[in-house]
Amino acid sequence: MNKSRVVLAGIIISLFVSSALFVGLWADEAQKAKPKVQEANKLESFKKLRRIMGIVEENYVDELSFDEIVDKAIDGLLSNLDAHSNYLNKKKFDDLRANTDGEFGGIGITVGLKDGALSIIAPVDGTPGDKAGLKSGDVIIRVNDKSTIDMSIDDAVNLMRGAPKTKVELTIVRKGEAKPLVFNIVRDIIKI
Repeated sequence: MNKSRVVLAGIIISLFVSSALFVGLWADEAQKAKPKVQEANKLESFKKLRRIMGIVEENYVDELSFDEIVDKAIDGLLSNLDAHSNYLNKKKFDDLRANTDGEFGGIGITVGLKDGALSIIAPVDGTPGDKAGLKSGDVIIRVNDKSTIDMSIDDAVNLMRGAPKTKVELTIVRKGEAKPLVFNIVRDIIKI
């Protein structure tokens, strides 16, 4: 009886070792296949992105170059990661450098959207905007001949910036004034 138990235990142990070796080999093969699956998934994702970009290029209501579509895709990707990730195309990068290098041509006001309207947050002391009499809370309804309704802040800022000694016309709605006010302002170098 003892001998048969030893034989049975030996068979069970050998089956267990064989199973463990089989599972180990299977797991090793699965691990080797994992990068291939990941690469195939990446390739499928890139194909999907390329298809969508092609559809946008062919069918979007406004004409967009493929570079513009790529820029918008990258911008969307990075802006959805977290609050600190952004994509700067060449123009945005140049604007950032102008703001951080210390000077640019403009009128010297800080603007933002307040209740959906382009509003002056504050004129910078001693700048053309300050000297012209622009005030915090003024709502800019036109820059030169362009309405600011549905205009982005970047577009409005780009219209107000320009070469020193050139003019820009702002039409302002001010609380307490019955009619819009028109300001003709000569741009100057604005130092940050």
